[in-house]
Amino acid sequence: MLGDIDYWLVSTFVLPVLLGITLHEAAHGWVAWKLGDNTAYERGRVSFNPFRHIDLFGTVILPALLVLGRAPFIFGWAKPVPVYFKNLRHPRRDMVVVAAAGPFANLVIAVGAGILLHLTAFFPTAPEAWLERTLQNAIFVNILLAVFNMLPIPPLDGGRVAVGLLPKPLARPLARLERYGFFILLGVMLGLPALFEAWGGHFSLFQTIILPVTGTLYNVVLIATGHI
Repeated sequence: MLGDIDYWLVSTFVLPVLLGITLHEAAHGWVAWKLGDNTAYERGRVSFNPFRHIDLFGTVILPALLVLGRAPFIFGWAKPVPVYFKNLRHPRRDMVVVAAAGPFANLVIAVGAGILLHLTAFFPTAPEAWLERTLQNAIFVNILLAVFNMLPIPPLDGGRVAVGLLPKPLARPLARLERYGFFILLGVMLGLPALFEAWGGHFSLFQTIILPVTGTLYNVVLIATGHI
């Protein structure tokens, strides 16, 4: 199994993933700090050092196991940045800004990678091929992170944005789901496909929703940065 892995291809994902999760989490902490909650700043989470954000199991072990097992999707997470929303100057409004900061940072990285992609032509052939694939993966991975995290399921960023934007009678029950959010997410990712398959149908969160949206935004970034 190990001999079948394309290590060159895997190496082109390492930097995009590390950069994506690092700036995603640092953006949450930085924006929270600027809006009144210095918890993440005091704990060293407003940092470009990826080791401050890596979760050993969620960022390293689980994705590696999925790659080795040739899973149809790759799933993982980083250490969540601690944010105490009550410390924010305007908790309900600022919660939306803090939550949206992570996916926004990923989109900025994707656009930046698209711009840097123009520079690969100035490199020798071998480094050019690796750098080109790495930057293409940086666009894809960061858009994927942004799209996935904006799903309206607490504790994902999209869930917290929804809690902040919805009327309070709808926001409160959605916020209460946060403690069960991980299990809800697993149910949507694994349980629903199995249920649909048992009924003779087909549904995949990644194939049906996330990947089509990611592909569309990937092309938008390529158009915006002058590649199409």
